[in-house]
Amino acid sequence: MGKKAEQKEKRPDLVVFDEEKQRYDAAFRPYGTNVGAPQIKLPNNGSWKNSQIYKANKHLKAKYEAIKAEYEALLKVMKYNELVTASKFTFEPLIGEVYHLYNNAKEEPFLSIIDPESCNFQHLGSFRLTSDYLWEKVEDKPSTFLPKL
Repeated sequence: MGKKAEQKEKRPDLVVFDEEKQRYDAAFRPYGTNVGAPQIKLPNNGSWKNSQIYKANKHLKAKYEAIKAEYEALLKVMKYNELVTASKFTFEPLIGEVYHLYNNAKEEPFLSIIDPESCNFQHLGSFRLTSDYLWEKVEDKPSTFLPKL
């Protein structure tokens, strides 16, 4: 008899009884608790998930491409800096001025203020010293032709 006293009274599965509060609480549940209650259906969010994954992947790919382009631009600046600073020059470059990089007869690069039209050496490029002390490549001069207004 001692074991029966220790065991709690077992209620059927369809009875909703809260053991902590010691009350029947089927009416307080946010879902149906009897056999006749509507079926609980999970929403089919597969198409929503797929569209969100697609959007997230597009966003991440765009961000990746932007970072990759910035990285490649930094590598280009680094290459130009190494090229110009490793060249020979006997003057102190001024910020904002354009200088020209040439190869001498020994194929050694040197920096000059002489314009490419006035020099016979192999022209490697023109560079401007920025305020960050970085060398940026200057593109060829645009034509001086101005349309009439």
